[in-house]
Amino acid sequence: MLLGAVALAGTLGMAAMPANADGERFVLVSHAPDSDSWWNTIKNAINIAGEQMGVTVEYRNPPTGDLADMARIVEQATASNPDGIIVTIADFDVLSGPVNGAVDKGIPVITINSGTKEQSEKLHALLHVGQPEYDAGFGAGKRAKEAGVTKFLCVNHYITNPASVERCQGYADALGVELGNQMIDSGQDPAEIKNKVSAYLRANPETNGILTLGPTSAHPTIAAVQEGGLVGSMHFGTFDLSGEIAEAIKGDVIAFAIDQQPYLQGYLPVVFLTNYARYGVIPASHVNSGPGFVTKSNIAQVEKLAGEIR
Repeated sequence: MLLGAVALAGTLGMAAMPANADGERFVLVSHAPDSDSWWNTIKNAINIAGEQMGVTVEYRNPPTGDLADMARIVEQATASNPDGIIVTIADFDVLSGPVNGAVDKGIPVITINSGTKEQSEKLHALLHVGQPEYDAGFGAGKRAKEAGVTKFLCVNHYITNPASVERCQGYADALGVELGNQMIDSGQDPAEIKNKVSAYLRANPETNGILTLGPTSAHPTIAAVQEGGLVGSMHFGTFDLSGEIAEAIKGDVIAFAIDQQPYLQGYLPVVFLTNYARYGVIPASHVNSGPGFVTKSNIAQVEKLAGEIR
């Protein structure tokens, strides 16, 4: 009996081994410029997933955020014949050719972050892991409307990315107002963002709501609101988290942060592609990683992980 049990245990152990333990290689291509610290969480996630799954995951991005450069990076990734590609749909028209090129070559593709489920399906990706951007903006707008916001400023630091416009549009639609010039192209330089926000608020003193689209625009806007003496009178919401945003929530400068759980956007595709490469299994539907809302009531649960996991 003992020998039989040992033999059975050995058989089970062998069955648990992956079909391909050589260490697959995947490439994640994002649209983010080097200056965007929000992507550190995704970089952390792919490193953790890579270690756990025994695979290599390369992170590539256009240093300045140029989408034409991103398209070339996708083509280069395809030419390197990885076992899978993870890519953001920063601009469907710009990226459809390169992504379709990868799919046509037989490389499995999972889309993440920017873009929609419908766009992912048109690209013939396996699935999409991300946050419905318009819906997230609409949810933010509903909260703002309940707080009495009637005129707002949407600080868009990446206006060439259509998904960022969807966030602002959803916010405006929830308020029942036109987006128009209430969305500004802030650029990505912190000093420039702060100056543009301050100038807009001085020129439009009836503004009582602000939406920023991530730490890049949120951090300078926090300074503009504080220096303008608007804390307490300006309803301020933002996308995404950082240590500075967490402090602003605790200090009643920011009402909420929308958490799209970027950790899942990096971690899950690596796990999915590994299992697909080894066993041919993949979830049958897209995965919504957000939106969730972080407020003063639950910030203590997430602030210690901001910038790393949350």
